[in-house]
Amino acid sequence: MKRHFTKFSSVILSASVAATGLVASSGELAEVMKKRGLSEVDVVRAAKTYNPSGVKDEFVVFSSAGQAGQVIVYGVPSMRILKYIGVFTPEPWQGYGFDEESKKVLRQGNIRGREINWGDTHHPALSEIDGKYDGKWLAINDKANPRIAIIDLADFETKQIVVNPVFKSAHGGAFFTQNSDYIIEACQYAAPFDNNYHPIEAYKEAYRGGVTMWKFDHKKGKIQEKESFTIEMPPYMQDLSDAGKGVSDGWGFTNSVNTEMYTGGIEVGMPPNEAGMSRNDTDFLHVYNWRKLGELAKDPKNVKIINDHKVIPMDIAVKNNALFLIPEPKSPHGVDVSPDGEYITVCGKLDTHASVFKWSKIKKLIDSKEYVGKDPYGIPILDMKKSLHGQAELGLGPLHNQYSPVDGEIYTSLYVDSQIVKWNYKTLKVLDKVNVHYNVGHLCGMEGKSADPQGKYIISLNKLAIDRFQNVGPLHPQNHQLIDISGKKMDLLVDMPLPLGEPHQAVAIRAEKLHGHVRYPMGTNSRTDSIHEGKTLAGQERIERDGNKVKIYATVVRSHINPERITVNKGDEVTMYLTNLERAQDEAHGFTIGHYNIHASLEPGKTASIKFIADIEGVFPYYCTEFCSALHLEMMGYLMVKDPNKKYESAQKMKMQTMSPAELQAEYEKTVATNAATDAVIQSVVKFLKDNNFDKHKIVAELVTDAFDQYGQIPAQKKLADEAVKAGDLEKAILFENMIWQLMVKTADVGIRAKDALVRIIATKQSAAAAAGEKAFGEGGCGGCHVIGKVSSGPDLTGVLERHGKDSQKWVKDFIMSPEHMYDDPYVKGMIDYFNLKMPNQHMNEKETKDIIEYLKWVDENANLF
Repeated sequence: MKRHFTKFSSVILSASVAATGLVASSGELAEVMKKRGLSEVDVVRAAKTYNPSGVKDEFVVFSSAGQAGQVIVYGVPSMRILKYIGVFTPEPWQGYGFDEESKKVLRQGNIRGREINWGDTHHPALSEIDGKYDGKWLAINDKANPRIAIIDLADFETKQIVVNPVFKSAHGGAFFTQNSDYIIEACQYAAPFDNNYHPIEAYKEAYRGGVTMWKFDHKKGKIQEKESFTIEMPPYMQDLSDAGKGVSDGWGFTNSVNTEMYTGGIEVGMPPNEAGMSRNDTDFLHVYNWRKLGELAKDPKNVKIINDHKVIPMDIAVKNNALFLIPEPKSPHGVDVSPDGEYITVCGKLDTHASVFKWSKIKKLIDSKEYVGKDPYGIPILDMKKSLHGQAELGLGPLHNQYSPVDGEIYTSLYVDSQIVKWNYKTLKVLDKVNVHYNVGHLCGMEGKSADPQGKYIISLNKLAIDRFQNVGPLHPQNHQLIDISGKKMDLLVDMPLPLGEPHQAVAIRAEKLHGHVRYPMGTNSRTDSIHEGKTLAGQERIERDGNKVKIYATVVRSHINPERITVNKGDEVTMYLTNLERAQDEAHGFTIGHYNIHASLEPGKTASIKFIADIEGVFPYYCTEFCSALHLEMMGYLMVKDPNKKYESAQKMKMQTMSPAELQAEYEKTVATNAATDAVIQSVVKFLKDNNFDKHKIVAELVTDAFDQYGQIPAQKKLADEAVKAGDLEKAILFENMIWQLMVKTADVGIRAKDALVRIIATKQSAAAAAGEKAFGEGGCGGCHVIGKVSSGPDLTGVLERHGKDSQKWVKDFIMSPEHMYDDPYVKGMIDYFNLKMPNQHMNEKETKDIIEYLKWVDENANLF
């Protein structure tokens, strides 16, 4: 065991050296493993999911958030959460449901005039071209309130919500067709299509199920409601669906439950639904030619208009050979079409088998009109046995499936057994099983339901966590477990708790297919991707009044909101347009006004608006809610709401009454001198950037542009300051000079960031030891007193290896490892007296010390850059 562990440790350590230039002793690794009770297998699993800082994931997962009504985004294999996307419910950080633009999207989901601010997201779907995920759009359904939302993957924002006008609930969505022509949404609980009262006794006659085919404009990313239609179906409670692909493209497949058409009545002594709805040995798989039905729907003679929506009656679909039924195992859940479209796998929750139907067999029966009968509504029924390729015995509670790139290989969740089973849907042989924790529902493969599955990983979306995580009360987080499927045996790698609703299904895509924006074109309404009516540039800020309607055109930029003082009357309708003038990446701002329940998130280039009635008198601070710069706390202003029916005593303007003219003059000169010193720093940075051709490096050039934008505002402020001096108003002049200083601070802030970025680009490459030394320098606390290239709380260490004669490196090594023994050294004593500080012992070991010296050598090699 010891020999194997040493070999194992060497492999891990070699990988560490190659990746980071750091070396940990095998003894240290063994100590960590012992303290944490980790096995070698545990460490390998951890290595498979670990992403060093700055390293991104291979896949991105979009998971429903269930009762939270949102979408959760995380990476694989790290299982790190990246984002929550507001969809059917407000999301405060992004301002979703709080700014006017997102409110309009959320209000698209109103049903029959009622605001709906809660949703139950279930099945996300990625847009497809030729059956392969293209990374453009994400659709997701709301089961509770039958709606579909469209999310733009260029900025991960919800752009559209459509309400199903005839369904009352919808579980079987969203599912894209092979080329994203349509999105499938299947009804869940049968109900009347109209909005009138119908007694439950009229269930068979008045209640209906169905499948809605939402026409989708792939280029615009919009559902075309007027071109969409619903296929009327019996009240069998349609469930999950899938679209054909390849040989079965143009067809759809939808499960159903309750072919008994049982309606309960436990309160009057009838058996409960769970008993009455599962009496039959089989339910029905609905098979429909959506492409043909789409053409039929264009003719008004083939549709009924219900709630301003086209519905194709069952008899029209049957008459045109476009709707069929196949018996399937009772109470089915998943229906999944193979990558080539030839096989359709159905799992019945109350059956231990998975049933594999074969499209060529189904199509042959349809073409020859070989039916075994019709259901009560006249829909032809195909023979189950003749439609089947075969059945495989998998275990208790099979639910959902994902495919792999290996021919015939499929993964199925077993809810009752709490297992994932790998098997072959062509040979019908079970290949492997792995336990999960606990009661798995859906699975998420890497593009596992596309025409191009990637394999590598499966995620088990478990319904129960029980004992997996720290106790946080009776309501437990959900548990998503990552499983490595790259070998012959599946290997469960890691658990991830999800504390935001009950995720039902997730889809994964290669990260390389996603191309998100870094910034918006200036003045963009992010919900419409058009230029906002309230776009405001620097110098265009203004307040406009039309009666009791007030419009404020404002800008935000590090570190001020313009305007900073707004006065309105009580009762005014206030609309505030806010434009983020930043162009630098990740320089988002937020905006809120106290007491008014509003918030906007303003990413670079974005314009958003807030609207409210100023219905309470008082003074209300507003501020940026994102910590955006060193002067973040100063990025604020005041909304002052006065009552027009009241008379107020004028408040005398604050002045520097306590200062004598001489004191005011001294204060002015001090401020001007400070600005001159700050400008000297800026000019030195500018010279460095120009001397080193900053414009050849895009990232640096963008920062420099941002800095010059700030600096370019200084001349106007200087002119105002000089005019105030000439007028003898030193108080005002000082205020303008302070504004100049703030602009200089912002300029210097961005400029120094640009310089630091440029240094990293043009400096010589660090050796592994130097990289390790820089890390030790940072983590060891050295940077608390020493700033490379500058005198700070301690001396600048540039050139320190040349200050102490031939044995400088030994001197530095001894001082790092044991500074207290050198406090009486004349040089050290001089430094202590100058800085009034003794260097503490940071307890660096010999290797760390040697690495720091290598880092300092690298600093000296690039001394001209610091």
